[in-house]
Amino acid sequence: MGAFASFQNIFKIAELKSRVLFTLALLAVYRIGAHVPTPGINGEELSKFLSERGGAIMGFFDMFTGGALSRVTIFALGIMPYISASIILQLLTVVVPYIGKLAKEGEAGRKKITRYTRYGTVGISIIQSFFISVGLETMAGGAFIQSPGWSFRLMTMLTLTSGTAFIMWLGEQITERGIGNGISLIIFAGIVAQLPAAIINTVRLTKTGELTVIFLIALLVMMVVVVALIIYVERGQRKLPVQYARRVVGRKVYGGQSTHLPLKVNTAGVIPPIFASSIIMFPATVAGFISIPWVQSIAGQLAPGTLTYTVLYIGMIFFFAYFYTAVVFNPVDVADNLKKYGGFIPGIRPGHKTSEYIYRVLSRITFVGAIYLATVCIIPEILISKFNVPFYFGGTSLLIVVGVALDTVSQIESHLVTRSYEGFLRKGRLKGRRG
Repeated sequence: MGAFASFQNIFKIAELKSRVLFTLALLAVYRIGAHVPTPGINGEELSKFLSERGGAIMGFFDMFTGGALSRVTIFALGIMPYISASIILQLLTVVVPYIGKLAKEGEAGRKKITRYTRYGTVGISIIQSFFISVGLETMAGGAFIQSPGWSFRLMTMLTLTSGTAFIMWLGEQITERGIGNGISLIIFAGIVAQLPAAIINTVRLTKTGELTVIFLIALLVMMVVVVALIIYVERGQRKLPVQYARRVVGRKVYGGQSTHLPLKVNTAGVIPPIFASSIIMFPATVAGFISIPWVQSIAGQLAPGTLTYTVLYIGMIFFFAYFYTAVVFNPVDVADNLKKYGGFIPGIRPGHKTSEYIYRVLSRITFVGAIYLATVCIIPEILISKFNVPFYFGGTSLLIVVGVALDTVSQIESHLVTRSYEGFLRKGRLKGRRG
């Protein structure tokens, strides 16, 4: 009853209501665009061909593009080029001093980095779309292309690059004027949109006897366990006790209270699996459309369920878990702020020793968080790849869907709490005689 009342309150607050409706409207635009065909391609025949020949890797790619890649629509590249460009820029903040300086310049620096990320997105999209257009011309002797040649290649490059740029704009608009993280919500929408088809396909496989009822029940139980684990760990925190020194100023006493510093078990959230998937998908997408035996072999090795894919995926999840945590949480700054306001961790000296202690604790819980991410993403994928079950039931998709949903709900709750406090202030505001 409380959850239903909170849901009703969303539409009672004008600003929150407009944000939610704006987000839903832009996600609807994204889903409509995912069905607009690329000019010069026989989309239906190509989709059937890719579904039959693409196998596991095509199903994995389609999970992130909402089915747009297998149909080669204008949104076929999805948001992954933007994520790849973001990864490159974040890595360059550590390597290139100029970009690292921009990252510390506040809003002005952030705007410049965002502009460079957009340029990188366009560049990566042009490269990927070129190889896709060449691959389509060679695929099945060019049977799916109406007019092969440079005119088709340029049109495909322009269409797919423009589609990715438009998705990038949609994501930025959702982040600024909507609710939740726009890029994550676009991936979320693509995965959720494929769930009905995945459920229908699973029922069909059960009726034909390819999947047993016992296995289907076991699959559902596994999904429930994975979702429960995700929610439990995403809410998990390590609370470091913080004590504030008591100060006497005149006749007043300040400080003296005890509080805690919360460190999330999974500080990076769903970013590591999304980043890792993006890195693996970049070469695999290109290789999948080139009809050369050794290139096709590379694409096959990068398919979910293979040893190469599993090792790369786990390694990248660990790397990005630590890297993103280091980007968003700086123990030195936290220790300096505690020292500035008279706070300290009992038994630890303020300043450098405090930052070392926080860094040590953060490293350990990040290791636990990385193990959790790798376990949730890999084990269901390995099990499912052996039984021809749609990838939308896998750990990566569940992690993204549940993680993004939790983050979005948290933002909605923060808006509701803020508006509730404003309501209390309005009700309790003292009026003058003229009031």
